[in-house]
Amino acid sequence: MKQNPEFIIFTGPMFGGKTTRLLAALDRYRHQKKEVVLLKPKSEDRYSDESVITHNGTSWQCKRISNGDEIITQSEGVGIVAVDEVFMIPESATALIQLFLRGKTILVSSLQLSYEPEPLPEISKLLPYATRIEICPAVCTECENDAFYTRRKKSNSNRQIEVGGEKEYEPLCYGHYRQHWILK
Repeated sequence: MKQNPEFIIFTGPMFGGKTTRLLAALDRYRHQKKEVVLLKPKSEDRYSDESVITHNGTSWQCKRISNGDEIITQSEGVGIVAVDEVFMIPESATALIQLFLRGKTILVSSLQLSYEPEPLPEISKLLPYATRIEICPAVCTECENDAFYTRRKKSNSNRQIEVGGEKEYEPLCYGHYRQHWILK
């Protein structure tokens, strides 16, 4: 009898270990000899074009995609579909929901809020389908409490999505995020 598919979402602010948890889950599936595919947005090129790499250096080979249709195409023949930084991929929610309803297990990592803080559309559409949601807090850069928000430090852009790392973004707890937001 085929097991029920899962829809697992790893979400939270930047530097919360979302991708680390995603890769650990994929590693477990690989040890169970399950066929998996890992996808990431073509626009995300911080560390590598061919791999998803965590901030601490763990890596996993992946395929790069631009939209939801490519998720469908790249998922043929596998039972487990994982997508890193899903919020950056247009129409990813529609494709992943469709694959889940066909019986595939889905794993995603994603910010849940932009730096503004506004819910990110793709992840907002996926949340109701989740069979498990893991909120991955970071450590506040100002007080070392759990951080659930991401602050953009400096930018000449007002785009909601802009690829960056520690120089551009920092995780903050509610109190420190609120202080920066009010001062903005």
